[in-house]
Amino acid sequence: MGSTIPARLPAAIPVLVGVFVLGIGVAIWLHFQNAPEPPPAASQPQATPVSPTYDAARATLARLPVKGWDRNTDFSRYRFGEAWSDDVNVEFGHNGCNTRDDILRRDLADLIVRPGTCYAQSGVLHDPYTGQAIAFTRGPATSEAVQIDHLVSLSDAWYKGAREWDDRRRRDFANDPRNLLAVGGQANFDKAFRDAAGWLPTNEGFRCEFVAKQIDVKAAYGLWLSKNEKRAMQDVLTRC
Repeated sequence: MGSTIPARLPAAIPVLVGVFVLGIGVAIWLHFQNAPEPPPAASQPQATPVSPTYDAARATLARLPVKGWDRNTDFSRYRFGEAWSDDVNVEFGHNGCNTRDDILRRDLADLIVRPGTCYAQSGVLHDPYTGQAIAFTRGPATSEAVQIDHLVSLSDAWYKGAREWDDRRRRDFANDPRNLLAVGGQANFDKAFRDAAGWLPTNEGFRCEFVAKQIDVKAAYGLWLSKNEKRAMQDVLTRC
């Protein structure tokens, strides 16, 4: 009997080691199975991307005065002079062409000008208000498909400061290319006299530029904003 125990012991050692290692593995597995799950990482609020391109517009908007509407309802188009006058001291003024043709030549793509004239004969408008392409052909039955819009309408200007201007300044304002865009006739009709609180382009991709242009014009001419108008502009610019 004394000689058989040592003979079997070496053969049993690997089995014992295997059982020991297996036991450790099971213990480790049970530990991680029963360990509490780590708390989820705190979610970070996603800031709305803001482009530095519109920082100047945001800063200028903050400085513009806010007042109520001037309630004396006496606006008339004639107070801003003859429509599309060339007798103005703004860009394109006194160049021998009326303002409408100046803006058509500036804004139309694939432009063809009638030889020897200022007239845009044909072209394509990529309407910033709707995003649609509108064919333009000069003629009594077709010209009105493309119209020239005042970004800040003459009526809005009148009731927010322009009443106090002299005739020259009002005529300049009505023909200032900074305040003019070639747009589709229906969009121009829909916008009418409204400010940003009452109307924004259906083409959402143009809204930032639209509001920034209005701010630039109002700052240049010392016009004020209504409270709702400023809020609408701020809302647009937070997404720019």
